[in-house]
Amino acid sequence: MTQTNPSRRRAVQALAALSLPAAPFAVRAQDKVVKFILPNATGSGVDAITRAMQPAFAKAIGASVIVENQPGAGGIVGLQQLGRAAPDGTTLSVVSNNVVIFPSIHKTLPFDVATDFTPITICGFTPLVLVVNPKLPAKDARELIALMKAKPDGVTYASSGAGTILHLAAAMFLDEFGAQARHVPYKGVGPMVTDLLGGHVDWGVVALPSAQGHLKTGALRALGVVTEKRLAAAPEIPTFVEQGLGKYQVEAWFGVLGPKGMAPAEVQRIRDAVAAALAAPETREIMDKQGNVINVSTVEYAQKHVRSELARYAAVSKKIGLEAQ
Repeated sequence: MTQTNPSRRRAVQALAALSLPAAPFAVRAQDKVVKFILPNATGSGVDAITRAMQPAFAKAIGASVIVENQPGAGGIVGLQQLGRAAPDGTTLSVVSNNVVIFPSIHKTLPFDVATDFTPITICGFTPLVLVVNPKLPAKDARELIALMKAKPDGVTYASSGAGTILHLAAAMFLDEFGAQARHVPYKGVGPMVTDLLGGHVDWGVVALPSAQGHLKTGALRALGVVTEKRLAAAPEIPTFVEQGLGKYQVEAWFGVLGPKGMAPAEVQRIRDAVAAALAAPETREIMDKQGNVINVSTVEYAQKHVRSELARYAAVSKKIGLEAQ
């Protein structure tokens, strides 16, 4: 039997390898980056939620995760960037109800909420609280209503932008109780809260995580949580139900969106990673402290929910007289 020289054999194998088609380049897990574009400024409830789940989501998805705030036009700027992203699962967003309110408030948008995004999951809701600057002579919700009725042009309320859920929640409060106040919109929650603290505006509705620290120091005063029951995260704040104002309740849900055209398998993979991240003990602890209620939905529910909420907020906006700008 003829023996093949080892050196010659290796040379032949190397030449054969050169003639084979190249294997596709595989991106290593540690090289992958998933970006959350947030259509909110830092300090918002959505920002706090996203950053709280960021480490656990990175572990669950097997990639580095970065959070990029792109506020502007109440959130339209950030959503426009999401809509332009490749549908490969590397660009996502955590959004609030704002996304389904925009079509009722803006005559023109650079995207179609119903068709230009992929709803991945509705994660739960974050409680809203009505707060006032302590200098305002209103110790509870009834006193605030009486003050606004006595001075229709003398009280101001802040929002994180025209057409946001915080604007709508405040406008619903005024409509529900027949009061008037002057709207002062801001470019995000951060500047809104800053001016509330400084007394430049009198009151506003904010997400509890955005106000908790200021409520504990007395820099802001809470007049009520906009939920059916008191919150474990802030048991000292009464509900409007307790104050005999039970019809006033607003749910500020949050969820995850991707660009349109995502593959169903990738959508499901991201949904499952979000569920794992929000179920992680370290994330759950932060969510509980913030008062957020976590209930991660299926993909199918998220897609139906976005469609139904578009119709619901169109009706709400019409009822309270918010006209498209």
